Amino acid sequence: MPDEKNSRTLQAIKAYGKNLLSFIRRRVKTDADAEDILQDVWYQLSAVVNSEPIEQTGAWLYKVATNKITDKYRKKTEASLDDLFLDDNDDDESDNYRAILLAEANTPETEYLRNLFWEQLYIALDELPEEQKQVWLWQEMEDITFQEIAESTGVPVQTLVSRKRYAVLHLRQRLRQLYLEITQY
Repeated sequence: MPDEKNSRTLQAIKAYGKNLLSFIRRRVKTDADAEDILQDVWYQLSAVVNSEPIEQTGAWLYKVATNKITDKYRKKTEASLDDLFLDDNDDDESDNYRAILLAEANTPETEYLRNLFWEQLYIALDELPEEQKQVWLWQEMEDITFQEIAESTGVPVQTLVSRKRYAVLHLRQRLRQLYLEITQY
């Protein structure tokens, strides 16, 4: 049985490896990230190859890769969202918010709160003027520097900084409302 499992995994690697790596590389910043994600995909394939039948291996692999890429951006964004939590006069509140959202435990409650947070974040982002939203997304989700954004758009760095600041203030206000709703129960 282990030989059959290895055979299926090796066949998938031969058939999809090169194209899958290219697919991942186009969606992440570095080759190292792409290789890490690909390794996670192969690991997940090896874990499920004999436990459940995979009818469309290629579709399954690309779906898993897409999910891994999304997970990577979410983890990175969760770590880089500190400026949404940091407020000069609410240190205790920001620590509590961080504890709720970044808890290690994967209970139904923490998963629900995380999903609610992401849903509310995207709703709040949609409320922003397009220029502010785009700068925030480039900075926080795609990790593009102000200088790189300025060079590609022709907008001065100070204008970009100002736009992001307005976006952060709006998002902080909106997420504070969510925090208050969550902690009142």
